[in-house]
Amino acid sequence: MRKLLAAVAAAAVLLAPAIAQAQSPIVIKFSHVVANDTPKGKGALKFKELAEKYTDGKVKVEVYPNSTLYKDKEEIEALQLGSVQMLAPSTAKFAPLGIKEFEALDLPWLFKDEETYANAMKGTVGKWLFQKLEAKGITGLAYWDNGFHMLSANRPLLKPTDFQGLKFRISGSKVADQYLRIMGSIPQIMAFSEVYQALQTGVVDGCENTASNYLTQKFYEVQKDITVSYHAHLQYAVIVNSKFWSGLPPDIRTQLDKAMVEATDYTNSIARQENEDALAEIKKMGKTNLHYLTDADRKTWQEAMQPTYKWAKGRVGQEVLDLIAKELDVKMN
Repeated sequence: MRKLLAAVAAAAVLLAPAIAQAQSPIVIKFSHVVANDTPKGKGALKFKELAEKYTDGKVKVEVYPNSTLYKDKEEIEALQLGSVQMLAPSTAKFAPLGIKEFEALDLPWLFKDEETYANAMKGTVGKWLFQKLEAKGITGLAYWDNGFHMLSANRPLLKPTDFQGLKFRISGSKVADQYLRIMGSIPQIMAFSEVYQALQTGVVDGCENTASNYLTQKFYEVQKDITVSYHAHLQYAVIVNSKFWSGLPPDIRTQLDKAMVEATDYTNSIARQENEDALAEIKKMGKTNLHYLTDADRKTWQEAMQPTYKWAKGRVGQEVLDLIAKELDVKMN
């Protein structure tokens, strides 16, 4: 009996670490570069809430906003290395990986409204683009909406000539680089976390972003004029390290998929209202002049930026342009 008890005790000692390990939650580090009080920030927190709820605490999601873990130039490499498990970068960030096709989504005046954008990303275009990520060890989970871009500077931007010689911060999209160069400006790639100081010190003269980002990053404090142009769309791709994702227990992955679907619906449902509220708040602050394009102004901008479409063929390839043209029923040239 003593020998039996000793054997049981020894087995318990050996099994204890395994049991403790089995009970330890799976940690998902979710890094992003914007504030918590934005559509993407709120979406990440909603995913955390739902993921932990649906897995009964078997998964713990650690959200790192505002570039506290990685800057946007570093985060994708960190994901590939497994240093972080989940990101939600703007789709322009995939070009350095050799996947330039995502930049087609940055074409100016491409999506006439949010519904048009949403349908394209749920359909053939969105799925086809996500397939491009697989060879890089990345799995695409969802597209999150953040609405349409505005443009700002320390002077009104109403006509193409108003852009002449101004330095604009861009996130990295060569398509955005092209349409701003066409307008006579000088685009400069810069990490999102560095934009406020760059605007404040005059390293750049202006930038493009959505209303929610202008508000939460306080860009309105260092820009005298914002043009509510809505000339291009800003979308994020929620991505995960493929090896990590495929290595999860199937039941856990099923619950995380469910959490992501619901978090995506939530994020995309609030994006428009968040931007409308942010624009109203910026107006209320009174530090920035808001300018709105007339129909004639908008037509002038559209005509000026139109050559971007022809140029984009050599950048992103004909296949993705044909897919988008068919999905949206638009002409690319």
